[in-house]
Amino acid sequence: MKPGRLIAPLLTLVLIFSAPISRAEMSEIKIAEGLGLVYLPLYLMRDHKLIEKYARSEHLDNLKVDWVRLSGGTMMNDGLLSGSLQIASGGITPLIVAWAKTANSPQEIKGVSVFSSSPVVLLTRNPAVKRIEDFTGKDKIAMPAAKLGAQFIVLQMAAEKAFGVGHHDQLDKLTVSMSHPDATAALLGGVSEVNSHFSAMPFMYQELADPAIHSVLSSDDVFGGPGVFALMWTTTEFYRKNPKIYGAIIKALDEAIDIIHKDKVAAAQSYLKIFNSKESVEEIVSVLNKPELQFSTTPTGIQKYTDFMYRTGTIKLKPASWKDMFLPNNDKLPGN
Repeated sequence: MKPGRLIAPLLTLVLIFSAPISRAEMSEIKIAEGLGLVYLPLYLMRDHKLIEKYARSEHLDNLKVDWVRLSGGTMMNDGLLSGSLQIASGGITPLIVAWAKTANSPQEIKGVSVFSSSPVVLLTRNPAVKRIEDFTGKDKIAMPAAKLGAQFIVLQMAAEKAFGVGHHDQLDKLTVSMSHPDATAALLGGVSEVNSHFSAMPFMYQELADPAIHSVLSSDDVFGGPGVFALMWTTTEFYRKNPKIYGAIIKALDEAIDIIHKDKVAAAQSYLKIFNSKESVEEIVSVLNKPELQFSTTPTGIQKYTDFMYRTGTIKLKPASWKDMFLPNNDKLPGN
């Protein structure tokens, strides 16, 4: 055989072995969802199988999406790092802590997208408590994730304003971790040692319907406006290795938020179905119509959290911009 006849086969072999290996994306992912109306976009994504819908458009026909409920940001972050969880959800503070610990490492954790914002309100049954300065060692304040969650940091911010710089931890010892439904039941029951609850929508309205319960503080008082929101976060490894699945998640979230804006009745029905709530569609729609509850992918107030948490030692690394903590799909958003 003449040497020239070997060129074509050799070139073919070179191209085959030098081409980048196409790695299959995951066939099953696990997403953590929280409790309450702020997680409504996730409930819609789950109820309407929106992630699977957009995955199919990328020829990922057999993607399985498992939805789980985990207790607090620490467990979610551990799940992300172990690979047993692909997407976490909750308030901003667990993401800030995880990002600060993992930044620029192989296990780096970053934000996927914000999806809602609403105030959280500190409620109590104690008639003697009018301001946070009135809390004593006899009071117990329930919140979803004491020591880590957004409510905990908001309480620290309020304590610093009330008691002075260096005393942000004045009320830390009064906090206990408890889910919103359990804390609501405890507060309404009136017999638990938990007599206060840093509550969220729609639970706060159920609690305030009891004349023995009153509001002490709102996050809006601390931030001077909206500053508490829910979001998803993940590892940069998952983002890099599963671009089609990640893209499907982003498109699914956008459609879910669009459904809320266009059809609140349908959104309320999905909430009641997924959350297995006893409320009526009309009750949920009335909450969805409240202007303080917003569904959007644009974050606000993140820098207030990072500045405070860095100054008080909760994190050892401060981002130059909120975008440092988020994946590239957020780069063009006007958040702050």
